[in-house]
Amino acid sequence: MATLFTRSSRPVIHNLRQLPQLRLVSTLEGHPHIYTFPDKSRPGNHILSLLSSEPPNTDLAIGTTSKLPPTPDSFEQNSKFLKILDEVVSEHAVEDPEVQSQAQVMVSTAGANLGSGGFFFAPQHNQKRRPGYGQGISTGGDSAGGASGQGGVGSGGRGGWIHVSDSRRPPEYGRIAWPEDIFGSVEVDGNGKFVGRNGNYQSSGTYRIVTRDGILGLSPFLREKLVERLRKAG
Repeated sequence: MATLFTRSSRPVIHNLRQLPQLRLVSTLEGHPHIYTFPDKSRPGNHILSLLSSEPPNTDLAIGTTSKLPPTPDSFEQNSKFLKILDEVVSEHAVEDPEVQSQAQVMVSTAGANLGSGGFFFAPQHNQKRRPGYGQGISTGGDSAGGASGQGGVGSGGRGGWIHVSDSRRPPEYGRIAWPEDIFGSVEVDGNGKFVGRNGNYQSSGTYRIVTRDGILGLSPFLREKLVERLRKAG
């Protein structure tokens, strides 16, 4: 038995056995927003999730891994999570301050920092085309093409497409992210405004949750939107 005292000095008796036993939820090293849980269905494996609730909802989990930190070889991504991720980015990318900043950079002839995504330009202001994620980039991982191979930095008021990318490996100045790091692209007009309701968002189809450079790295804004969607789905 344990005796606790209140401010009025009246003893309050609690049975320690009746006190709730709290379990500290583990997070992935370097990623405090990603929670890890033992996979009871497969001993030695771990479930990764953006939600801290236990037991984890495997339908909403990022995926599973046989080692921590996860590697491309040890990680199995959850296709349902990937679908939700794409829907959230499609719906909210144009609201992200980081993406909005890239739109302003794009129409500036000064050609400031490309940020975490990069962009390329349509050959004519009134010509629309689906962004080609392989253009100027080797799918083997060489991002040497980038803006320098697709019109240079600064659109001169022509408009074009902005890549919405993972932040785990920001591209060098004047280049675009690797295909495996690109969620998708949004279209911007010559005034820096997004075209259509959601910037005519086009999913890349090449994004990978885990690469040699790490795991899912969303902007704070998009991560918050994704967690909100997952909580509602759960």
